[in-house]
Amino acid sequence: MSSLLPPRTPDRGLSADDLHDLRHRRPLVAAALLGGVGTAVATLLVCLAIGILGWFISDMGAHGEPSDAMRVAALGWLVGHGSGVVVSGVAITAVPLGLTLVLAWAMWQVAVRVGDSVSLHGPDANALADGERDLTVPVVAGLFTFGYTLVAIITALVAGTPSTAPSLAGVFAWSVGLCAVVALPAIAVGSGRAALWFTLLPRAAVDVLVMVRSILFWWLAVSTLVFFVALFADFTTSINVVSQLHLDLGGIILYSLLAVLVLPNAVLFSSAYALGPGFSVGLGTTVTPTAVTLGPLPMFPMLAALPDNGAPSAWVAAVMALGPLTAFVAVCRVQRNRPTLRWSEGALRGVSAGVVAGLILALASSIAGGAVGPGRMVGIGPYAGQVLVNAIAFFGLAGLLAGLAMTWWHRRSLPA
Repeated sequence: MSSLLPPRTPDRGLSADDLHDLRHRRPLVAAALLGGVGTAVATLLVCLAIGILGWFISDMGAHGEPSDAMRVAALGWLVGHGSGVVVSGVAITAVPLGLTLVLAWAMWQVAVRVGDSVSLHGPDANALADGERDLTVPVVAGLFTFGYTLVAIITALVAGTPSTAPSLAGVFAWSVGLCAVVALPAIAVGSGRAALWFTLLPRAAVDVLVMVRSILFWWLAVSTLVFFVALFADFTTSINVVSQLHLDLGGIILYSLLAVLVLPNAVLFSSAYALGPGFSVGLGTTVTPTAVTLGPLPMFPMLAALPDNGAPSAWVAAVMALGPLTAFVAVCRVQRNRPTLRWSEGALRGVSAGVVAGLILALASSIAGGAVGPGRMVGIGPYAGQVLVNAIAFFGLAGLLAGLAMTWWHRRSLPA
């Protein structure tokens, strides 16, 4: 909040405080546009460098040209923005969410600094606290989004060809969405506005947001654990797949990188499985704790985590208890430090957090799948609609019970 203090009146020279104020009063339009353009260009250059390195390692540059490797790398960067790509006439629409998360991390780092650099624009802290209108954050976020999206669209136009056909609409929608979800709050944090806005929110609303974060964090951690337990339970199959591929050094690096980039997708598949609805790995297939129907699968080591065809053992269905149990514990951890003595308030906070967490999880699940190949492989992904129903039911009920339990515990702890 110190960056929102009113600037000092300059004396004859520039004091340390004056220089501090200048660092927080950069030209707003230039800072926002350069922030958006710089973020996109920086991550794109990293992808291009990795593409050139991978091209050289794979066959020491014996095939193709550096420009071809750069085009493939640019298309990979675009795929992280939901562009999709056509490979040998086959549309690939699945988004490697690991790459998207890296892009989001880079965007957050830059956007926080952009927010800090323009934090003294607009009303000072006292005026903001009095409710004076302030458009600094939305204006900066809009300019940041424009710069970032412009680079993404230009990249799609330059790198795309009729044979690869990246979707301009997909690039635009994902770029704008990424800026709205990441850059906007990051600018609010960097400018100090977020801290002030949170003080204006009702305590109950802040508690619900903290609970939502706790539920999602711990549930994704549990889902990650479920995935790795399943993978290592049949790790020999994964090793056999790698050996049958007869990969050279470049191929091993490529497969390893691809596995890292799709790990968040795999975690969301694992989440859908543990919640009960499950997922498909091709048209006409289903993987749930109570039934597994699989067809021919591509040779990809991570698919060793899939269960065998047929009805799983009865005890496997117990995995569905992890969702409500995780939500219950997560809400209890938050309510222990944010107590309430009213039954209705404790129950409402818990159930609201569970419902909101379920909505967010279902939204994430809906973007985890897509087409990854020809034929049956045009349809893989979690059953997002059923995830929505189960997540709201499991998390909401667990949050309700946790809210009541912690309210009882705090009331019981009161001195007689």
